[in-house]
Amino acid sequence: MNLNDIHTIYFIGIGGIGMSALARYFHGHGARVYGYDRSETDLTKALAAEGIQVHYEDDIRHIPTAVDLVVWTPAVPESHSELSWFRARGYPVKKRSEVLGFISQGKRCIAVAGTHGKTTTSTMVAYLLRSSGVDATAFLGGISANLGSNFVEGKSDWVVVEADEYDRSFLQLYPEIAVLNSLDPDHLDIYGSPEAVVETYKQFVRQIKPGGALIYRHDLPLDDIAAELRASGRKVLTFGIGAGDYAAHDIRVEQGQMVFGIKSTIFDWGDLQLAYPGRHNVENATAAWAAVQCAGAFTPGMAEALARYRGVRRRFEFIVRQPECVYVDDYAHHPAELEATITAARMLFPGRKITGIFQPHLYSRTRDFADGFAAALDLLDECLLLPIYPARELPIEGVDSEMIWKKMNLLNKKLVSKAEILTVIQRNRPQVLLTMGAGDIDTCIEPIKKLLS
Repeated sequence: MNLNDIHTIYFIGIGGIGMSALARYFHGHGARVYGYDRSETDLTKALAAEGIQVHYEDDIRHIPTAVDLVVWTPAVPESHSELSWFRARGYPVKKRSEVLGFISQGKRCIAVAGTHGKTTTSTMVAYLLRSSGVDATAFLGGISANLGSNFVEGKSDWVVVEADEYDRSFLQLYPEIAVLNSLDPDHLDIYGSPEAVVETYKQFVRQIKPGGALIYRHDLPLDDIAAELRASGRKVLTFGIGAGDYAAHDIRVEQGQMVFGIKSTIFDWGDLQLAYPGRHNVENATAAWAAVQCAGAFTPGMAEALARYRGVRRRFEFIVRQPECVYVDDYAHHPAELEATITAARMLFPGRKITGIFQPHLYSRTRDFADGFAAALDLLDECLLLPIYPARELPIEGVDSEMIWKKMNLLNKKLVSKAEILTVIQRNRPQVLLTMGAGDIDTCIEPIKKLLS
């Protein structure tokens, strides 16, 4: 595939965070970009405002002439009529991951993988690189508050990408530097077992280019792969809290910010500041710090840049922050992510009542991790459970939000519909409110914000 030959490109599922980043890339390179998504969102509105044509009907009449490449996401069903139309007529149809892999082939790629933390860490890496004078391109899994987008075009050879494990997408990448944050099982509808998840991550790590480097959390079960990489001349570094080649230490909260140090084998950076709460984000920052230094881009101004880091939309995003009420929205949709978000809120607001509204994402994930969801939500003082957001899935018999609700020990819990949320909030007036989930719970943000403000 020659990128110079792509003059008209069509995206099926253009409103996805990864798809929209690719759409912006091709639009910036002068291609005519068109796309379908099933509903209008802030992101599709932004694409349209940038000059990209987006429609919301699965209708082949919207397809332009002379399409050179069709890009689709597995989140769109195979039965989609536009997808079927393109395939039946022999158009080149590629998955998003294939196209991202092709774009990154000729660049020095930093790929950030892991069940959790990859969006935050990859955004930190991109921002710290650019703050250190390396004009890196970045394909991110969220909208960076500092960079203002999920895609930025750079002029250097470096590209930062979020390496998505869904559908084994990250196996299209051959990075120079790979960062691996976590190996918790997820997407078992794709992988079948936790063991298969780990083995696929190992396959991804083996694709690091000769002379490249792996940076992984020190307690992940990767000793065998680490030895294999070292034997082949590739570099291996670890990170973590209190352990690893890059170890975060002396972690505390001061004036609403995380303050900590990072110690390596050659230096100890003390009193670093991060306006992004939670020990897990200290860990993400440590991984990003290691990756930037491994890329040779470290500068004395990195500490100041880290203090200016403002996060990613829907990753512990403060929507309302007033003395009497705090409202935080988060993309958390896995038990470990829920636990991290709730724990971060506890750390930042000790002694205050924490109310969580959670929308489970996918029937299969709810079935596979119901016990974990229940345990994580038990960390709240009050929990409101919304119906499952199905996304790409059909219902599974016996699987619903009540499955989680019944397993919870928390007494102050309630099953609610989206239509009931504002009424419940108005009646209870929460001190600290969290909305959590990867579905359409984000459509509740503005109404809740208006109510609480």
